[in-house]
Amino acid sequence: MLAYQHAYHAGNFADVHKHLAVFAVLRHLLRKPSPVTYVDTHAGRGLYSLDAEETQRLKEYRHGVASVWAARERFADDPLLGPWCEHLGAVQASSRLSHYPGSPWWLSQACRAQDRLDLYELHPGEASHLEAQALPDQVRCHHADGLAGLRASLPPATPRLCVLIDPSYELKQEYTDVATTLQAVAAKVRHAIVLIWYPLLPSGRHHDLLEAVRRSGVRKVWRSELQLHPPGDAMHGMYGSGMLIFNPPWGVDTQLEDSLARVVRCLGDDATHSSQWWVPE
Repeated sequence: MLAYQHAYHAGNFADVHKHLAVFAVLRHLLRKPSPVTYVDTHAGRGLYSLDAEETQRLKEYRHGVASVWAARERFADDPLLGPWCEHLGAVQASSRLSHYPGSPWWLSQACRAQDRLDLYELHPGEASHLEAQALPDQVRCHHADGLAGLRASLPPATPRLCVLIDPSYELKQEYTDVATTLQAVAAKVRHAIVLIWYPLLPSGRHHDLLEAVRRSGVRKVWRSELQLHPPGDAMHGMYGSGMLIFNPPWGVDTQLEDSLARVVRCLGDDATHSSQWWVPE
């Protein structure tokens, strides 16, 4: 089950949601000089051309990053969205939106000399694209299972750990596998920060993940959901994007709530954002 390639969906509303959350966490981590190990369990290609054949087939970016990019001047005063758009502009050849950076790019931008970044990608084609990217010396690419690789690497050599977990969820088992992995991280690295992305689909399988996290005993988990439109039938596919953040840095929840309230106004009249402490401290 390695059919999924994110190039078909690059820059969609879920990417904006996910990477805005990643960016908010990274900005807080960079306030302290102590080294960080970053782990991306499902890295993908790293950088996506919006003109690529795969991306042009669905053009999901038009209802995601393109809408935010068009409004970027209005976001200049936003302490999170403004800098996020500036970083996004760094990968464009001109004022035209031509590329979308995946999570390896966002994470590598935060890598200092004392940090390290482990990128895992199991799909052979995607792993090949990833290894061809220009990445800092502190980055290591692994053509391997990211959840297994993460668990095997615990605890990290650095005093701080930040993990992004965003599988394709092609297999139903992945929902509970992710919850089990979070439990393993929390048990071995109590102060780790873990970001988990999940899709909102008409099947409602994300509830398996949410309930497994609730039952796991892991504390301090914040939940954010961005819906592009209300749930429809199975033919409508993904209608929303979810994020869980274990140990979010102080203030990240409020900052994301404020910025995402502005993002939803770019995504259409049906778009909404909601958040809550899924498991309190």
